[in-house]
Amino acid sequence: MKNNKQRSKETKLLNTAFKLFTEKGIKDTSIQEIVDKADVGKGTFYLYFKDKYEIRDILIVKKSQKLFSDALKEMRKNYIKNLSDQVIFIINYVIDELTKRPLLLKFISKNLSWGIYNTTVFKLYEKTTDEEESVYNLFLKGVKENNLKLENPEVILFMIIELVSSTCFNSILYKQPLSIEEYKPYLYETIRNLIKEK
Repeated sequence: MKNNKQRSKETKLLNTAFKLFTEKGIKDTSIQEIVDKADVGKGTFYLYFKDKYEIRDILIVKKSQKLFSDALKEMRKNYIKNLSDQVIFIINYVIDELTKRPLLLKFISKNLSWGIYNTTVFKLYEKTTDEEESVYNLFLKGVKENNLKLENPEVILFMIIELVSSTCFNSILYKQPLSIEEYKPYLYETIRNLIKEK
């Protein structure tokens, strides 16, 4: 268990790395720059992280987890009973947030599913979200409660998140194949078809 001083240094390193990564790119950011800007020693960096790629991976997981967690909180303020509508609400919230924050979108790149599925990073770094409050659990619970006969719900959820992650990146940043607002109806129809019973 980390004490407050350790947690504070670690948070400072994470925040500084995120700022530098989004401003300069990962390739052009050195560990020395991160520790200098965070005002900690280089040895402190290595107490928490193996290298800059590990800190990047942890940041991607934390940032994408936060997007999903915020989306869940917003969804709970509304009464949405249908599972497909819940999933669409969450996805729409995440897309809108990424559209407002292109630097975050570029940083997460096409790795949005890491916030739900990257167990390697979770083993290296403690989970920050409550298991009950995850999109993963909401989806599996919704499948069960609605008696949906999906062959493999985990794979379906993974496919949905990957689809959103890869296609929205191009749609938001480059308006390819369409702008994100034009693209959403196609995306949501596909998601509904993935959740439908066969």
